[in-house]
Amino acid sequence: MSQTQCLIGVTLDESSLGRGTPDQEHERAIAIYDLIERNHFVVPGHEGGPYLAHLAVVERRLVFEIRQADGAPLVTHHLSLTPFKRIIKDYQMVCESYYAAIRTATPSQIEAIDMGRRGLHDEAAGILVDRLASKVEIDHDTARRLFTLIYALHWKG
Repeated sequence: MSQTQCLIGVTLDESSLGRGTPDQEHERAIAIYDLIERNHFVVPGHEGGPYLAHLAVVERRLVFEIRQADGAPLVTHHLSLTPFKRIIKDYQMVCESYYAAIRTATPSQIEAIDMGRRGLHDEAAGILVDRLASKVEIDHDTARRLFTLIYALHWKG
């Protein structure tokens, strides 16, 4: 990973996303940490980076305010969350099943549920890569981590 083709910071807009419960805030912080720790993020047509991102939700759209490392605004993209509605709902059900299964299910049952969870995660990552293709270049692993953050923003705890 290039040290310039990456995100080095992600902030959340409290006025549109609100503060969560302590568990929700913890999940959001972990998702941001994982995303920043390892990612590939490039703004096409811009020679530069690393980047900062500020995320907000406006009218059921995820707003990405991408900034240069010094905080100077670069570009803002609006991403409809509608294509993720079903995946988020299904992902939440599978995660609940997974956590319940950990207590009572056999290892093979847990593995089967986890495979379903990973499949949904991959599906969401593919949609993110496609939807952001002309706006931001991200790889599959970065898209997975970004979906984890999007899910954490919707997670009810």
